[in-house]
Amino acid sequence: MPPAGLRRRRPQEAAGAPLLLGHGRLPRVLAGGALGIFALLWVLPFVWTLITSFQSERDISSPGFNPIKGALTLDAYRQVFDRGTLPIWAFNSILTAGLVTLITIVLSTLAAYGFSRGTFRGRRALLAVTVASIMVPPQLLMVPLFQEMLAFNLVDTYWAIILPQVVAPMMVFILKRFFDAIPRELEEAARIDGASDLRVFWSIVLPLSRPIVSAVSVFVFIGAWNNFMWPFIITSDPDLMTLPVGLATVEDAYGVAYAQSMAAAVLAAAPLIIVFLFFQRRIVKSVATTGLGGS
Repeated sequence: MPPAGLRRRRPQEAAGAPLLLGHGRLPRVLAGGALGIFALLWVLPFVWTLITSFQSERDISSPGFNPIKGALTLDAYRQVFDRGTLPIWAFNSILTAGLVTLITIVLSTLAAYGFSRGTFRGRRALLAVTVASIMVPPQLLMVPLFQEMLAFNLVDTYWAIILPQVVAPMMVFILKRFFDAIPRELEEAARIDGASDLRVFWSIVLPLSRPIVSAVSVFVFIGAWNNFMWPFIITSDPDLMTLPVGLATVEDAYGVAYAQSMAAAVLAAAPLIIVFLFFQRRIVKSVATTGLGGS
């Protein structure tokens, strides 16, 4: 047995180094294989949806395991466009999701900054209520929210779709955790120079919080765009329906048509896919920075 001083020591990982799955090639191959399987499971349904949307109803109904059973066609998309006011529904989705995102970011950042830096009475209790409200299922609030919109005579309006979605306790908590990690010395230096609290928030805190604000904006926009239940309940005018609600009414009115259903799903998801493709690097960087800031 070699002396203690000559024993081979295992190299120590540097502080802050990423967590490795072991030394050697096999753990990395296994990890890559597992990630590839998960990616394949995620991509396959979307590919099947896309292929089905470009086929005719007759070809889809024919037996066989071949995903492409006939000539590709745009008939399903033409029928979806002809049977529904698709441009109006798309405009409604863009308008409501955009306003929900904007108002939510304004309210959530201000509330989170107040919880992070404020010293007012009842702060802890109010923060506890905010965190506890995350566990309340949204379905329990449908009836009270509908009665509230009815009392304010807002049913079948854009504001009825927008206002109940701008309260996001989860986003407040995430932003608050990020604001807690910002050094207070930067704010104190600005206050010494005569900056007010609002000036400090606008000129110091928000520029440092661009990654988390970008991530929260993406999450809120996706949630508002995909929201089906609340716009379906609060609107009955076809000219006020959002894209998911409008496409669902087309499907219900004309029966189950698989090609049209898949075409409607592709049309509803296309804007989100385009946004992700254009802002992929920023979104990934924002999520990664968010994880580091909240740790």
